[in-house]
Amino acid sequence: MKRLGLLLVSIALLHGDEGMWTFNQFPSATVQAKYGFSPTQQWLDHVRLASVRLAEGCSASFVSPNGLVLTNYHCAVTCIQQISSAAKDYTATGFLANSPAEEQKCPGQEANVLIGISDVTEQIRQKIGGKSDQEALAARRAEIARIEKECATSDSLRCDVVTLYGGGVYDLYKYKRYQDVRLVFAPEFATAFFGGDPDNFMFPRYDLDASFIRVYDNGHPLQTKDYFALSKTGVKSGDLTFVSGNPGGTNRQDTIDMLELDRDFIKPETLFYLSELRGILTEFQTRGEEQRRITQDELVFVENSLKAYKGEYRSLLEKPFFAQKVAEEQDFRKRVNADPKLKQEYAGLWDEIARAGRKARQLWVPYRYLEVGYGFQSDLFMHAKRLLRMAEEYAKPNGERLPQYADARKPEMQQAALSAAPIYPELEIEKLTWSLAKLREALGPDDPEVKRIFGPRSPREIATEAVKGTKLADVAARKALMEGGKAAVGASADPMIALAKVVDPIARKVRKQWEDEVQSAQTRALEKLGAARFAVYGTSLYPDATFTLRLSYGSVKGFVENGKEVPPFTTMGGAFDRATGRDPFALAPSWLKAKAKLNLATPFNLATTNDIIGGNSGSPVINKNGELVGLIFDGNIHSLGGNYGFDEALNRAVAVDVRAILEALGKIYGAERVLGELK
Repeated sequence: MKRLGLLLVSIALLHGDEGMWTFNQFPSATVQAKYGFSPTQQWLDHVRLASVRLAEGCSASFVSPNGLVLTNYHCAVTCIQQISSAAKDYTATGFLANSPAEEQKCPGQEANVLIGISDVTEQIRQKIGGKSDQEALAARRAEIARIEKECATSDSLRCDVVTLYGGGVYDLYKYKRYQDVRLVFAPEFATAFFGGDPDNFMFPRYDLDASFIRVYDNGHPLQTKDYFALSKTGVKSGDLTFVSGNPGGTNRQDTIDMLELDRDFIKPETLFYLSELRGILTEFQTRGEEQRRITQDELVFVENSLKAYKGEYRSLLEKPFFAQKVAEEQDFRKRVNADPKLKQEYAGLWDEIARAGRKARQLWVPYRYLEVGYGFQSDLFMHAKRLLRMAEEYAKPNGERLPQYADARKPEMQQAALSAAPIYPELEIEKLTWSLAKLREALGPDDPEVKRIFGPRSPREIATEAVKGTKLADVAARKALMEGGKAAVGASADPMIALAKVVDPIARKVRKQWEDEVQSAQTRALEKLGAARFAVYGTSLYPDATFTLRLSYGSVKGFVENGKEVPPFTTMGGAFDRATGRDPFALAPSWLKAKAKLNLATPFNLATTNDIIGGNSGSPVINKNGELVGLIFDGNIHSLGGNYGFDEALNRAVAVDVRAILEALGKIYGAERVLGELK
């Protein structure tokens, strides 16, 4: 099914400012009709090239011609913790590089800039036509690997075939890849995450969740003509705003059976797991200051995920919301059944997806624990698994490998294998012990695969022996195994490698069963459903998010909460009013010291109607002139249902106001070098 060129916005299906639009299908005419501004192709190209995707699952943007990038603190916190130590904790003190030499490299970080989009739908369709579900999955995978390898002609390029509309469209996204990313500035954790978990996904907010990093190219700061100048005047209520970022994933086009699987099974299981993991990390933090420091970013991530999943779960439990999703599907099916040709070709798809869902209920737990890694919470184990699979997969032809190990993925796989990020044995033992115990609990002690993994040993015995005996914390040891390939890994007696060797054939078996009985059938049915959706609605619907670059439009706007108006702005003075002197409402000493110098009326955080989701963290908020006016870092509590739908009356994106960033850089942190570059 070829992509339709005409963009027709269906008012019956879209609500207000809803939409995470691809850059090659942006509804400029709709924005013109509502806001009186029509983004040109030149404007869109500039915004695309000034936008950045980070490997940590975040978004960002260039803000100077010298590779300076603005993103969230929480998008750089892993780097901040990795370059910290017990003697110098930058999460507590903040970080400022006063010279280029002081900018510190972030282990494992990668920045991507989208330089091209092309449609490869027909190329893939030709390879899978007439094949069974399992054959089509293998053929699709091989063709995608071929397309990506042909595109990625050097390690500096990254090419991803992106599945859109459930497989109705396949687009090739070509990126410029940068693996030298260095930290320039970050405030204190207490400042970036003021209010902690109680304020997370709430508004009003008072957070300076911002950091600056720099992209280097061949050892020098990247030179780029596409960047966002920071607005000197900011925005006011009602102003048009755009958000350019990489929303991680939505399920707005899922069938009701898929939503019910999520609601009744997957979400509850995930919430139980995350709740226990939070307990493990919280207990670990009570052991001492160093234990608190090394788990701080992970605990925040787990708490953030837990709150987000709770919000998504509750949205699926709300009867009016779910009834709306049912009505949308009924409308879709009614339109398909009204056309004899469409009915014959597509009417049975919902039943096919339901059958795959029933199989997913049986296989999801072993698949998640054994293959995805729920049963092996350990950086060292992940290194072992990665090295083992690199050795085995790279010996195969490119098209026959697991997708993560295709030739086009080698640079990121090698970077992960050789990451210099610190590893903490005490934490590794505790997490691996707990997750192994969860694996045994989930599958049962009599499961033959559990018996094969455990033998007579307890989870703690396995974890302690593997962590204390392994050499994989040493980058040089990992490099030797990676370069030695199958022979070196096969001959290795390292206990963590030995554990991975026991687990891997079991995990591969579960993965193949998942792919054969769930993924292949579901993928084929969703591809057809995407074609049916095009036949019924045209391209009036934007595709679900896929952690690829999207552009949303909206405006600065408050909302009504419990009958009261919530204004769209907070002020820096409001942070002092909210402070109690006790965590998580304790302002950092730097703020208390600088209070007299600050303009307390400076707008601090702001709310807009832009449609965002996880992955948009660090996205620039820009005005029609292409100036940066804010930095997305969160949504309000109502936005948590955004995985499944959008309500303009309540869903709000939350951003740091650019005026607060500039005020803090100059008057609190003395970051004159950064300020000078921004100006």
